[in-house]
Amino acid sequence: MQTPAVTDLAHTRARPVHWLATATAMAGVVVLAGLLQPGPAKATGAPRAPRPAPDAATAHYPLECGGLPTKIVKRVAGDLDGDGDPETIAVVRCDAGSGTPPSGIYVLTHGKDRAAPAARVVATLLEPAEKRSVTDFSIRGRAVHATLLGYSSPDVPGCCPDLTDHVTWRWRGGAFLRTSETADREA
Repeated sequence: MQTPAVTDLAHTRARPVHWLATATAMAGVVVLAGLLQPGPAKATGAPRAPRPAPDAATAHYPLECGGLPTKIVKRVAGDLDGDGDPETIAVVRCDAGSGTPPSGIYVLTHGKDRAAPAARVVATLLEPAEKRSVTDFSIRGRAVHATLLGYSSPDVPGCCPDLTDHVTWRWRGGAFLRTSETADREA
């Protein structure tokens, strides 16, 4: 009889103890690999400080004032879009000297260049064509709140607005959405 070149492999049959030993070894490798993972990624540079709110006096407003200057009546600042930099919201009207010309409400941000000093208008919340005056103007949370006074008809005297709307603008889906609640209407 000829002897085989390979030794008898009868001892290589797997028994439950072999499977248990293999599973234990694999679990140990997985645990060890988990422990040797690098820590969470960290920013390499210093955190960016938020920019100051844009200066409302440096913006150009889309108002037709017939040669009269514009007047910034009110301004507030807050981070409305959650990007870490505050926006300025300005109530602006023509400086007519007397009477109460209609106001516009504008959202201002900095120019695209971080070093740009001038503010730019990025949204108009209230068009002067709506012929409204603005009172009780503020930012609460990430929403702009205002009370708008207006007229129900051209027959209403200019001294005595008869419409009052409480208006809120919120940044949603890349635009400011306006909600309004008419407070009262006198006839």
